[in-house]
Amino acid sequence: VQLQASGGGLVQAGDSLRLSCAASGDTFSTSIMGWLRQAPGKLREFVASVARSGSTTAYADSVKGRFTISRDNAQNTVYLQMDSLKSEDTAVYYCAGRGGLGVSMSTSNVRSWGRGTLVTVSS
Repeated sequence: VQLQASGGGLVQAGDSLRLSCAASGDTFSTSIMGWLRQAPGKLREFVASVARSGSTTAYADSVKGRFTISRDNAQNTVYLQMDSLKSEDTAVYYCAGRGGLGVSMSTSNVRSWGRGTLVTVSS
């Protein structure tokens, strides 16, 4: 599956932003989808993931309660709604997909990466 992320930008702390990731190919509905991010000088880290059906999700502790991941299999799109943004959320956000079971996602099990979209949160 090929992935194209969009929706990044510059916002102020406390604002909201929604990222979108459009997928091409015929494996989207069978892929576990997610978002990872990489802040300057830091390693890429898991943010959120969603199972094939959309019924099961997982979040990093740092975003739990503020971010919501969802998917639309009819539109081959996955979303990341980010609310109450903080300066520490500043990073390049990457859409990712993998096969297999479960909902977990990490840099070691991602099969497909999209180009990143930059989110900058000013304090």
